[in-house]
Formats: sequence, C-alpha cells, structure tokens
Amino acid sequence: MVGWNRVSGGCLISFVRRDFLRMRSWSLFSLIALTATCLFAMSFPARSQAESRVPVFDATVLREPADLGGIWLVHGGDDPAYARADFDDSQWIPFDPRSSVIALFQRSRPDVVWYRLRVRVDPAQSGLALREVNLARAFEIYVNGERLFASGQVEPFVAYTPYARLLERIPDRVLATGTLSIALRVRISQSEWTNTQNPGFYIANLTLGQEGTLYRDGWLAVVGENAFRWLDRFWLIGLGLVALVLFTGQRRQTEYLWIFAMGALQLLETPFQLVPLFQNIPATWLILGAVFRVASPYIYVSLYFAFVHQRLGWRWRAFLAVTGLLNAANAMIDALGGLSLPAQFLTSFPFIVLISVVIPIVLALHWRRGNREAGILLIPVVLLSLYIYAEFALGTMFQFPAWKDTALRGLNLIDRFPAGPFSLSLDNVSGILSTISLSIILLLRATTTSRRQALLEGELAAAQEVQEVLLPEQIETVPGFKVETAYQPAQQVGGDFFQVLPAHGGGLLLAIGDVAGKGLPAAMLVSVLVGAIRATADHTHSPEEMLLSLNERLMGRAKGGFSTALAAHIAADGHVSMANAGHLSPYLDGREVPMPGALPLGIQANVRYETSELYLAPGSRLTFYSDGVVEARNEQGELFGFERSKAISTQSAEAIAEAARQFGQSDDITVVTIEREDAAATAA
Repeated sequence: MVGWNRVSGGCLISFVRRDFLRMRSWSLFSLIALTATCLFAMSFPARSQAESRVPVFDATVLREPADLGGIWLVHGGDDPAYARADFDDSQWIPFDPRSSVIALFQRSRPDVVWYRLRVRVDPAQSGLALREVNLARAFEIYVNGERLFASGQVEPFVAYTPYARLLERIPDRVLATGTLSIALRVRISQSEWTNTQNPGFYIANLTLGQEGTLYRDGWLAVVGENAFRWLDRFWLIGLGLVALVLFTGQRRQTEYLWIFAMGALQLLETPFQLVPLFQNIPATWLILGAVFRVASPYIYVSLYFAFVHQRLGWRWRAFLAVTGLLNAANAMIDALGGLSLPAQFLTSFPFIVLISVVIPIVLALHWRRGNREAGILLIPVVLLSLYIYAEFALGTMFQFPAWKDTALRGLNLIDRFPAGPFSLSLDNVSGILSTISLSIILLLRATTTSRRQALLEGELAAAQEVQEVLLPEQIETVPGFKVETAYQPAQQVGGDFFQVLPAHGGGLLLAIGDVAGKGLPAAMLVSVLVGAIRATADHTHSPEEMLLSLNERLMGRAKGGFSTALAAHIAADGHVSMANAGHLSPYLDGREVPMPGALPLGIQANVRYETSELYLAPGSRLTFYSDGVVEARNEQGELFGFERSKAISTQSAEAIAEAARQFGQSDDITVVTIEREDAAATAA
C-alpha cells in the first residue's frame, strides 16, 4: 500500500501544477475527463506491483514429483469464491507449509481454512497429476476453479480417514493455460487445533508430478511402510489357525486357544487397518473396528498367563474388563477426532502398565523358576516395553520447544527407521519377534510330542504283542464243541477281552467282557483281567465265583473305570450256566437269551451275581458279542443296533465282525460263537 500511495499522489500533484494556469479556459467536463484518464493510467503500475507479490511455484521444467512447498497464501473463513482462479488473494497471509499454521491463527482458530498457490506449468505438458495424503479429515482441492477431488465433507463436517494416497490427473485443457491456481478448502476441528503440532496443510500433504510416477511411488510407499506390519499380522493369523488345530486335540493346553484368539482378533481388525490405506472411508466406520479393542487386554494377558500356568482371579478379570473398555473408548474417540494428550494418557495407562510392567515381571519370575517358554516370550516383551518407554519419553520431550528437534529425530528413528525400500519400526520388530517366539514354542512342543509319540507307539506295539498272546486267534480244541472267535480292535490295542478254556471233566469255560475306554490304559486292565480269569479257572468253574474274583481284582485298579463281563460254563452234556456283570446277553440260535442285570466289575465290592441256566442242544449255537457290534455307526449316524445284531447272530464269527466293521466301526469288536456238535459228528 505504501508504493501505491506514492505513485498515485505524485501523478496528481504534477498534473495540478502543470495545468493550473490554464484551468480557467477549460470546461468542467474537460477537467473531469483529464482526471479520469490520469487515474486509469496510474492503475497499471500499481496492479503490476500487486500481482508481483503473489507467489508462484515454477513447475515448467518438472522432471520428477515435487512436494508443493512454495509460499502459499492462507485465509481463515469459508467462501466458495475462494476457489475461483481469478480470485484476488493478494491480501491473504503468506504461509510456508514447512511451518505450522497455528502461529497465524493463535486466537481465531477458524473451522475452515483456505490455502491458495499459483503454479506455472509448460502448456505443452500433459499427464500431470496431484497426489494427496494425510491432509485433513475433510477437504476439497480445486484447480483453476474446478474441484479435482475431495474427502469427507467440509460443511457440515463429516470426518473421513486421511491415510490413503489419493491421486487425480489434472485435465490437459487446464494445463494448456500455463498457470494452475490450486485452492485447498480444509476443515480443521478444534481438537486438531489443540492436539496436533501441524493442523491443516503441511508440505508433504500435496505432491505434483507425472501420474504414472506418482501411482508407482504411492504403491511402493504403502508397501514399504507396511510390509513388516503385514508380515506380522498375517503370520499371526496363520499361527492362530495352527494353534486351533492343536487345541482340538489337546484341550488342556489353553494357551493354544489364546493364540488362536489373538490371531482371530488380528483377522477381525484387518479390514479396518488395510482399507484406509487405499481408500478414505467415513471415520465412524472405524468405531466398529474399535469395538474389538475391548478384548485386546483380556486376550493378551490370558495368553501369557496360560504359558506360565497362572490363573486369572475375579479381580484380574474385573481389571481387564475396565482396561478393555478404556482401550476401546480411546480408539473410538480417536476415530472421531481425538482426545487431548492427558486424556489419551489416562485412558491408555492401564493397558500400558499391563504390557510394559506386569507381563515382563511375570515372565521374568517364571523364567527364573525354570520355565523355558517364559524366557523365550520375555525377549519380545522386553523390547516392546523399551519401545513404550522411549515413545513416552520422546513424546514428553516433544512438548518443549528446545528439545523438539531432538525428540523428532528420536521418534523417526524408532518409528520409521529406513531399511532399504522399507520402513522399520521398533514396534514392528517386537511384534514379529513375539510371533516368532510363539512359533518357536509350538515347534519345540511339536518336537517333544513327536518324541513322546514315538515312545508311545513303541509301547503300543509291545502291548499289542502281549495282547495277541493273551487273546490268541487259535482256540484250543474242545471235544464236542466248535468254537469260532473274531477280534478287531478299534486302535492298535483294545479294551475287549475273551477267554475260552477247556474245563475239567469235559466242556469249556468262557469269559468275555469290555473294559471302559480304549488304548493303552484299557489294554493294561485287559491283561489284569485275563490273568485273573486263568487263575480263577484253575480252582472253580462257577460263573458267579469267577465274576466275584474279577470284581475283587479290578477294585482299586480301574481308577474310576469299570468293565462289563459275562462268564459261562458249558458242560459236555450241553448244560449251560451263565452269570452277567453288565454285558450284552448272548443269542441262542438267533434268539436273545434273557439274563438278570448286575453292576459291571470294578464299581462296587461284594456284588452278588445271579446264575442263569439253559440247555445247549446238539447243533445249537450260542453267540456272544461285545458292544462294538451293536454300537457300530454309519456315516449318517445310524447305529447297527440290536435288530441287525440279532438277525446275523447265526452266521460265523468272522462274518458277524466284518458286517459290523463295514457298517462303521467305532469301538472294539469281539464275537465268540460256540456250537455243540451232535454225537455222530463228534464220533466221525
């Protein structure tokens, strides 16, 4: 304004002095015309000087993408006219985007701030584009009065995420003008004025360059900044699936369940972490992702406590519930605009204490007590704790102007350390090491399990050999009787047993039963019972006495289990006496033999077993089953059942066992058939 006053005043005084003596001969009209002509002439140098004050960013020889870091003009308030290319912004405040706009609006702090910059381009150039990142939660960008792109809604305010790299090509017809008037309409919320160092536009928010180059650089930046974070996330998700498979087979290992829960939490949060990197979305959508933060403290603490076998009491559960709610509230409010620094610290403090103090102390104590897995997990936990301490210390230093540069260098070092084309954070390193630690523990456990499995398989093979001796396929011939047996264990060793022994004075003694359970424990009880059967058969043929002896032998050895059994003495003349201890009744020539029930062996001492009598005529057949025949189940869940068992009871033992197996074996199958031969067949 000083220059303008000096030029206009000098011209008018010269005109008056030069023509004052001749003024009387002029008409009033002539005087007015001469005055207007002089004023119009004076306006040209004044306007030229005003335009020379408007900063221009020279991009006529742009060879690579450049941040628009020239001197911008800034103004608080909102008017659609500010977007026009011909708008006179010469009275606006010059602004260097390397500094903070807070210094320009210390008192007013308007909700909407406009920024303008003129860019000189080569009119023959084409393919130029603008790339925006992290400008604001709501903004609009205009080029020569045309809106190029926008995110969110400035007025009324609708916040969007600001993290995506938005890219828009500038129309060639606009480039042909040779000058680009770029106008930014930016919404700055009061929380951003209060809680951020550089609200609104900053130099790195807007880049000009060739569209293809900006597109490629944007993808490389996204991958480089997030590669290690993605690696950790998807590795943990995969590890969680492995842990779930392990948990289905080892239900007592609850740490596997918590690893899966942590992986599932990462999977649920993934869309809310990935999508905003490629497309700005309404900030309210992040509230849904913040809901999952409620479970973070509980899952995190439960995982580490499970590895050291420490239970969570009700006080711990209550504390973790409150911590989870505060954690979720912090994330929700941050999605909507952010908390003040003191409020952020208070809502995050309980979780910070858990991660950086409680968990390291618990793991260290159990590591000193000899828990190797606690020592493996302690390494990444200590690293994460150091990262939290450093963030807190540097964040505190950043609040003091004298230490701000030092704090910023420290934050960049621990949060964005360059590693070739990638950006590495100490937080990412601790996360990856944590996932590696969990993987190492699962690998070590798998190795230990493989060794134990090999030992167990050796023990099972030995038990199988013993059981083959105890339950031989070939039964000693008993004159006057035809005996057939079939035995098909569901596993390597089974819980079924049977013994067919010749009786003194002719005839035979039969014992058949089923120990509750499968595998090696059941096989061990089978060996006890078979030994007891043979010992008892040396001094009695009474079925009742045999069951009493077996019951006494089993009491105290079954550890809460039991065994069904049926004992029968078949005399040479066909007289049959039988006693039952909870076993299936036999079939006589296809008809079920009714027998009184009784408790299985090993449940109660001094049980009385009632004896049943019947006659086995020459040519007749008794068929004895274990419940593996009746309980065979097909793919549709249908049982083989009693009716089918009864219908095939007159077939051979092998045929019956094979029919049950083909139907769908789920338990040990044992079949014994005893047929009394007639006198002619015996004589022959």
